[in-house]
Amino acid sequence: MPIRCRSELALLGLVALLAACKPGGEPEAALPPVGEAALAQQQAQCEKDGGQWARLGGAFTCVRRTKDAGKACHTGLDCDGACLARSMTCAPARPLLGCNEVLSETGIRGTECID
Repeated sequence: MPIRCRSELALLGLVALLAACKPGGEPEAALPPVGEAALAQQQAQCEKDGGQWARLGGAFTCVRRTKDAGKACHTGLDCDGACLARSMTCAPARPLLGCNEVLSETGIRGTECID
């Protein structure tokens, strides 16, 4: 048996290790979209779900109709969205944009602002 030097053995070990790492297993998952592609995907999903794509300052959000719009409420827990303090009814959309007087989960009146 010929004598091999350590560097040759190390090289053979590295080649064997790399050969074991060849592709062929599970494909790597694609990275999620970012930037404009992500916004376009979010807008499409929002509109598909019946929402309306809206600009909030420098950002965008999906505004969705609530299931219980106009229903009487006494606390924020009574509604899918916010409980409007003045009318004591559930808000028509979520999120409720602008400044609105709402009732908290415990029924306390407060002003909620979403710009």
